[in-house]
Amino acid sequence: MFKRFQRGALYGATLTVLMVTLVAAGCGSSEDVVFTGQGSPARPDSPLTVAIVNPGDGAVNVALNAAVFATFNQVVDRTSVSSTTFLVTGPNASPVAGSVTTTGGSAVFTPSQPFAANTNYTATLTTGLRGENGLALAAPFSWSFTTGATSDTTAPTVTFTDPANGESGVATNQGIAVTFSEALNPTTLNSQTFGLRGPGQAVVGGTVSNLGLTATFTPNGALTANTTYTATISPGPTDLAGNPLAAPYVWTFTTAAAPDTTAPTVTFVDPTNGETDVAVNQNILANFSETMEPTSLASRFTVSGPGNAAVPGTVTYMGLTATFNPASDLESSKLYTATVAAGATDLAGNPLAQNFSWTFTTSAAPDTTAPTVVSTDPTDNEQEVAVNRSVVAGFSETMQPLTNTVFTLSGPGGNVDGTVNNADRTATFSPLNDLLPRTTYTATISTEARDSAGNPLATPEIWTFTTSAAVDSTAPTVVSTSPDDNATNVNVSSDVSATFSENMLPSTLNTASFRVAGVAGTVTYDLASKTATFHPTDNLDVNTVYNVTITTEATDLAGNPLAAEVIWSFRTSVIDLGAASPYGTFGGNAGITNQGLLTRINNGAIGTTGAATLITGFIDGTNGDTYTVTPSNAGIVELGIFTAGDPEAAAGANDAQTAFDTLRDLTGGITLATTQLGGRTLAPGIYKSATTYEITGNSSLFDLTLDGQGDPNALWVFQVGSSLTVGGPALPRSVNLIGGAQAKNVYWQVGSAATINGAGGGRMVGTIISSAGATFSTAGNVEIVTLDGRAISLNASVTLVNTVINVPSL
Repeated sequence: MFKRFQRGALYGATLTVLMVTLVAAGCGSSEDVVFTGQGSPARPDSPLTVAIVNPGDGAVNVALNAAVFATFNQVVDRTSVSSTTFLVTGPNASPVAGSVTTTGGSAVFTPSQPFAANTNYTATLTTGLRGENGLALAAPFSWSFTTGATSDTTAPTVTFTDPANGESGVATNQGIAVTFSEALNPTTLNSQTFGLRGPGQAVVGGTVSNLGLTATFTPNGALTANTTYTATISPGPTDLAGNPLAAPYVWTFTTAAAPDTTAPTVTFVDPTNGETDVAVNQNILANFSETMEPTSLASRFTVSGPGNAAVPGTVTYMGLTATFNPASDLESSKLYTATVAAGATDLAGNPLAQNFSWTFTTSAAPDTTAPTVVSTDPTDNEQEVAVNRSVVAGFSETMQPLTNTVFTLSGPGGNVDGTVNNADRTATFSPLNDLLPRTTYTATISTEARDSAGNPLATPEIWTFTTSAAVDSTAPTVVSTSPDDNATNVNVSSDVSATFSENMLPSTLNTASFRVAGVAGTVTYDLASKTATFHPTDNLDVNTVYNVTITTEATDLAGNPLAAEVIWSFRTSVIDLGAASPYGTFGGNAGITNQGLLTRINNGAIGTTGAATLITGFIDGTNGDTYTVTPSNAGIVELGIFTAGDPEAAAGANDAQTAFDTLRDLTGGITLATTQLGGRTLAPGIYKSATTYEITGNSSLFDLTLDGQGDPNALWVFQVGSSLTVGGPALPRSVNLIGGAQAKNVYWQVGSAATINGAGGGRMVGTIISSAGATFSTAGNVEIVTLDGRAISLNASVTLVNTVINVPSL
C-alpha cells in the first residue's frame, strides 16, 4: 500500500509519482523494472505490479472532474480491464459510476459524473487484472484521495522541451522529451498527438511513452545529420480533468553530424554530500548534465537510512531534475545515503558511467521556513534589456522544479509562451520567440513555488523590465577564477570557481561544461555574483596539479556561448591536515596541561586520545565543562575538548600522523649553513636540518622573517630532525610574516620536542607537529605567548603557560 503523500506535493494533487520501493508495491524481484506509459516488456515470471497512481495516495484538493489512473510494470491485458477490476468507491463504499480505458501499461477510470466536493474516495485494483504474460496482481491494491471544492478548468501547458526550440547540434540518436505543467491522461498521448516531421514534412516513425509530467518520443532509427526537424504536440492530449492543450505546440531543432555517446553526469544534489542538519521533511534532489529518460530513473534513484534500510518513497522527474520524496519524514539525527544507479540513461540511451552516491545527516526538526527570491536578471525596473534574453530568478534555497504556470512572463498581449528550466537555486524562463522591442514586461513567480521541503513562497515575487531594440550577440567572458591560474599551495578542500562578465544560463553550467580533470563533483551557480562553483565530491590529492576547463557549452542568458574554452591549472598544497585541522593543540595519548589564566584557544579545539583526566586547567567553551580547573589555571577552548572514546580525537590523531609522515618525506629541501634561523629572512621553500632549528638571540634582530613575495599561497616547510627551540630565558623571540605570507601555510615537522619562548611574550606562527611534545613559556610567566597556528604532539603531552593559540582557517 502507498503511504499517504501530502507534504511535498508539487503544484497540486495531480502530480504523478513513481514508487521507488518496488517490493512494497508487490514486486518481489531485485532486478530493475522500467516503467513507461506504454508498458514495458514483461519477463515471463513477472507478476503485474502497480508502479504509479494518480491522484496519489492521500492526495487532497483533487479536482471534482479528475480522472483516476494507474500505471503498471508491463503492458496490461486489455481484456482484464473493466469496471469490476478497476473501481472507485465513495462514502459507505458506494460504487462510483464510470468507464475504464487502457493503453499499453496504463488504465484510466473516468467518472460518469464529477466527484462530490470535499469527499474521500477509494480506488481499488483487483486480482482480476493481468499483465500481457497472463500473470495477475498478487493481491488487491487500494489507495484513497480527497476532493476539493472545484473542478479543474485550466488547460495544461508545455513547460520544458529537449531539444529546446531552435536548438542546433542535436545528436542524431537523441529522443525528444516534453514536460507538462500537470499530469496528462496517458490514453491521449500517442504517435498521433505527439509527432516528429523532417524535410518536406515527412513523418518520422517512432514510439511515445508517457510518465507523469513527461512524455518522450523515441524515433525508430537515427535522425539524418545536419537536418531541421519539427516536433508537434496537437491539442488532443488532455489532463486528467479532460482539459486539452489550448493550441498545438510546435518547435524545431537541427541535428548535428554525429550521435551522442557521452555519458550523463549528476551535476548537483540537495542535500549536498556530507551536509548536516538536513530537515527531516526535505525531499532529495538530483540534477543532471542533460535530460534523462524518465522511466530509467524509476527504480534507480534510492535512499537508504540506518542499517542500510531502504527508505520508502516516490520519484518524480521534470526537466533536468529528479526528486525523491520520502513517504514519511526521515528519522532525526540519522545518516542517510542517496544513490542514482548507473542504469539511468539519457535520451540517447547513454547510462551513467557509475553509481553516484552521497550522504547527509538529518537534524532534529522539520523545515518550516518559507523560501525567498534573492536576485533576478533582469532586475526590477531594468531598462534596455535585449529582446533575446531569458529571465532568471535566484532563490534563498533549493527549490522543487518550477513550471511555466508558476513562473510566468506577461506583456501587452498577455502571457508570453516559454519554457522553464530549473538548476540548483535558480529557475529560468526562456521565451519561445524574441520579445517585442521597447516594451515593458512583468515577471511573476507565484506562491505555488515551493522549496525542497514543500514550503511555498510567502508572497508572489513580481518584477518588471523594459526591452531595448537590439539583440544580445556578445559572447560572455570569464573575468576571474579561484584558484588563480598557476596558483600553488591550494588547500585540498577548496572548491573551484569562475566569475563571468554577465549572468549565464545556469542549466548550461554543469559537470559536462565545467570540468576539473579526474575529479568527480557537482556544480552550482550564484546569480547575484555571476559565479559558477565546482564542488569536488572528495578532497583533492596533495601536491597535485589540476587542470580546469569551462567549455563553449556554457552560454549567457541570450544563448551566446563563450568564444573559446577557458582553461587554467593550479597545484594543491603538499599537506592535508584532515581531521587534525580543527585542533589548536593535541596531546597525543598523554594529554594537555595549562598553567595560567590567560590561555585561550581561538577558533579551535583541543584533544587527546588519552583519558579526560589528562586534560587539566581548561574550560570547554561549547558547553562549560571544566577539566581540573584551579583558581590559577583556567584556559578557554572555543570549539570543544575531545578525549578517549570521541571519534574526533581518534581521527585527529590518525590524520596528524599522516601529515607528519608526509612533511618528513618531502624531498628537495634546502640545508642552511647553520641551524640558527634567528635574524634571517626566508623565501618560500622546504628547509631541512638533520639536527635542530633554533630562533634565539638577545634582540629583536634575531627574529625570523618569512617573506611571501606577494604570493598569498606561498609555502614554508621546516623539517627538523630533533628539536625546535624558539627564544629562551628572558629572550622572547618571534616569527614575522611579510609579503602576503600566511600562518596557515607554515609547517614545522619536529622529530622530538618543541620549546617555544621560554620567557614568554613572543609570537610563533605555523602548524607544529612534533613527535615528543611541546612546551610554551615557563611556569609562573604572566606574559602571553601567541601561536598563530597549531601545536600537535603525536606521542607526548603539551604544556601551555598563558598561551593564546589562534587556529587559522583553511
